[in-house]
Amino acid sequence: MMGAVRRIALALVIIGALNWGLIAFFQFDLVASIFGGQNAFLSRVVYALVAIGGLICLGILFKPDEEIERVDHT
Repeated sequence: MMGAVRRIALALVIIGALNWGLIAFFQFDLVASIFGGQNAFLSRVVYALVAIGGLICLGILFKPDEEIERVDHT
């Protein structure tokens, strides 16, 4: 279950990063253009979901890597 949440969070962070890249390079906010502007309710929901995904991924950043520990013990 937690693996699925982390994958969804990572997908949201990637969407946010791509949107910020579009804003930086082309001054084009894809989320706002799809959902009716930056102040539209659906745009704000997407922005909030990206923020929550970022917080979840922040927890992953500081989590020790169990895969490396298992390889060292074999």
